[in-house]
Amino acid sequence: MYVLFEETGKFMAGRVMSEAEASAQVELDSGKRVKVKAAQMLLKFDKPAPAALLADAAALAQTIELDLAWEFAPEEEFGFADLAKDYFSANATTTEQAAALLRLYEAPHYFRRAGKGRFRKVAADILQQALAGIEKKKQLLAQIDDWAQALANGQCPPPVREQLYKILFRPDKNAPEYKAVVDASKASQKAPLDLLVQAGAIDSPWDFHWQRFLFDWFPKGTGFPALQAPAITDALPLATVQAFSIDDSHTTEIDDALSLQGLGSGTVTVGIHIAAPGLALLPGSPIDQLGRQRLSTVYMPGYKITMLPDSVVQTYTLIAGRACPAVSLYVAFDEATLEVLNTETRLEQVPIAVNLRHDQLDHLITPEWLEADEAPHHDLPVDRATLAFYWRLAQTLKARREVVRGKPETFNRPDYSFKLDSASNDTPPTGSETVHIGTRKRGAPLDLMVAEAMILANSTWGQWMASLGVPGIYRSQASLAPGVKVRMGTKALPHAGIGVPSYAWSTSPLRRYTDLVNQWQIIACARHGATAALAAPFKPKDAELFSIISAFDTTYSGYNSVQSGMERFWTLQHLQQQGITELDAALVKEAGGGAWLVRAETLPLVFTVMGAQGLPRGAKVRVKLGQVDLMALDVSGTVTAHLDPTPDASGAAGEALADAVTDDDADDDSLSAGPLTIAVDVNEAPASGN
Repeated sequence: MYVLFEETGKFMAGRVMSEAEASAQVELDSGKRVKVKAAQMLLKFDKPAPAALLADAAALAQTIELDLAWEFAPEEEFGFADLAKDYFSANATTTEQAAALLRLYEAPHYFRRAGKGRFRKVAADILQQALAGIEKKKQLLAQIDDWAQALANGQCPPPVREQLYKILFRPDKNAPEYKAVVDASKASQKAPLDLLVQAGAIDSPWDFHWQRFLFDWFPKGTGFPALQAPAITDALPLATVQAFSIDDSHTTEIDDALSLQGLGSGTVTVGIHIAAPGLALLPGSPIDQLGRQRLSTVYMPGYKITMLPDSVVQTYTLIAGRACPAVSLYVAFDEATLEVLNTETRLEQVPIAVNLRHDQLDHLITPEWLEADEAPHHDLPVDRATLAFYWRLAQTLKARREVVRGKPETFNRPDYSFKLDSASNDTPPTGSETVHIGTRKRGAPLDLMVAEAMILANSTWGQWMASLGVPGIYRSQASLAPGVKVRMGTKALPHAGIGVPSYAWSTSPLRRYTDLVNQWQIIACARHGATAALAAPFKPKDAELFSIISAFDTTYSGYNSVQSGMERFWTLQHLQQQGITELDAALVKEAGGGAWLVRAETLPLVFTVMGAQGLPRGAKVRVKLGQVDLMALDVSGTVTAHLDPTPDASGAAGEALADAVTDDDADDDSLSAGPLTIAVDVNEAPASGN
């Protein structure tokens, strides 16, 4: 005797070797013996053989019309043998009964299971809904097949194009568009990105990178709602200074300016004046909410996306020709020793005499010109004596920080500047512009003047807030040991990389949200002094402050990566446009598999090469470049010559890339400075004062 039974949802049949009341020993066609419980046994029979029964029943089951079977089925619960007798004949064979069982089991949308071999027909309205769902699924599967076929044939269906970046970077794996790409990728044996490129889903490499950036960071677009900048209503005194700013020519968000009083008197007062949107913008206001969403201005070659609308920026920017509301730090120095005598913070209106542009003046304002006893006359709006004092002060402040830091800051690599022909700051580039890459020596006088002034302000205000018990947003670094990173927090801890006892970003409130938050706290200190902790918008251990730090850290790192990627795109574009096929480079470190990571000598480019085995780190080599891949932002090369017998003694390439991907913490606005993954130092030395 044979038995048909169910085991874990699968129907099997075999010969009964022995049987007890609750179970039986059954031998399968394979020879394997299994114990089958009585509750699993569905049909006992003498013929046909088990294998023949299962094969014949499976074939016959597919001929049973489910609609007809549903009509025949009784309203009450029934067994599969009952249906077989109603559907086939009153003398339904074993094969017909088994076929009915298989058909009922595989059609839950028609028949609900009600126990061992028992079923109940589904209600008519539920059946219609189920059938409609099945039909819809069939149509969807057919649509997926059509889309997959089109992709394989080099055509991109519009629905797939619309979901392109979601498919690639944040997929819904149940979405039909995603499934179509997966199916086409498997069928064509191509990577999804390659498949989509060949299908014309991506207009150009630039468009791919730009649209991905928008998808990740600005899914609702980069535009601003219509917002009116509130006026500053404080009755601010007028400062008795004539201040000047130093920025790049493209800068519209002028956050900082400098002034000088008392030159030649023995006591010199340096004024550091910061634009004061915090006097008008209130925490929780619509403009504040907008700034908190964006958290920083995003910079890239030929374009920037500001943190605040331009109309708001222009209301508070320190533009020349008017008295601008500012938070001013006045630091009195002994003119001979440059020791700090006292500091004072004021809320005031500061007359801005001129906005200097360093890219127009760097060739004139050189160390030699500033330090000469007699120097050629330059027609400058700021007198040479003022600039010379700031140059002397900057060098002194830097040297003092280096003592605390334990080693000097070195600027042995240039900053690179990118200029795109036909690019407009009002609209993003198209990717086809001709790019010009220039160099600018780090530590140039105008840069260092602003950088040291901003470090002085950020450090002084950070310590002042801490002394009054007012929390701020600080950046700290416990030591310069390898792997010790810069952290953000609310405590005034030392910053070993810069060499200051505390460091609170406060000097770019128009461009960086942390600075605006700190400015609110500084304003409270200036207004309320010893009771500032009670009046400040953010109190100690304020959860809101920690939330801002977390969001800013993530977003700012993301924006850094965006700028780095965009600069790499334009550097690779430059290689193609200029027909550059060879570069001189320095070995940075082994990358594994016989490859080395190298840095180009004259371009902001780090890439891998082969053929450098046996050469020491820091060695200079000539590299023949391979194919540039603008989609992957990649290029590799092969070493063709060793240019020097020993590594560079200065260790420029040894520090090479000094952890080229360490986080940059320039004094005021690292995003507006040079390449972030290429021209950064682990010490967070300022790349620009802007």
